Amino acid sequence: MFRDMHPTPNISHITREDYNDVYEPSEDSFLLMDVLENDVQAITKIRPMICLEVGSGTGVVSCFLATLLQQPCMFWMTDINTKASQVSMNTMRQNKVYMTDAITSDLTTGLMDRLQGKVDLLLCNPPYVPTPLQEVGSNGIAASWAGGNNGREVIDRLLPAVNKLLSPQGLFYLLCVKENKPDEIMATLQTDNISGCVAMQRRAHNEFLMVLRFNHS
Repeated sequence: MFRDMHPTPNISHITREDYNDVYEPSEDSFLLMDVLENDVQAITKIRPMICLEVGSGTGVVSCFLATLLQQPCMFWMTDINTKASQVSMNTMRQNKVYMTDAITSDLTTGLMDRLQGKVDLLLCNPPYVPTPLQEVGSNGIAASWAGGNNGREVIDRLLPAVNKLLSPQGLFYLLCVKENKPDEIMATLQTDNISGCVAMQRRAHNEFLMVLRFNHS
């Protein structure tokens, strides 16, 4: 799908060798960017000061959002893959986004105390592909897709942190597929008074992708 309005960030600095270790932007990345662009008025209205992307990969999604908003906001990015953290920072610099930091971390480890209740925008395109459980948790390229049982191993570890991280006006965007049982994900967060809905969905090859949007009830 070609975007008519806001351009995709410049990622010409990323080499084919980099993509051996870092997830290359694909249909799921572009769906998440399309949702953010579609929601830009609602996002701007909450005047976000802190954005946290968990599992940033190349950093293209956070970079897209930063250039889309055109307003002061601190962008934090985490990835368990050290190479991905490096590439994410380089993507931000390539596109002249400077209020940012990339941390090599398992999900939000090391950030909870600092960011508790302060995250206005929480983004995550997790490893969602159903795989054998032993494939989950590597710190290389497999970490970008291996989701374990129902593709939910990483997602389910992130969900308890959502309510703790989100600011009162905060929004959480989660990329998932039908096999992840999105209704169960929304029901789980509803127990923390976090309401969710399907913001956008799209079929891509053999996957049925969707982005779930959450906010405090």
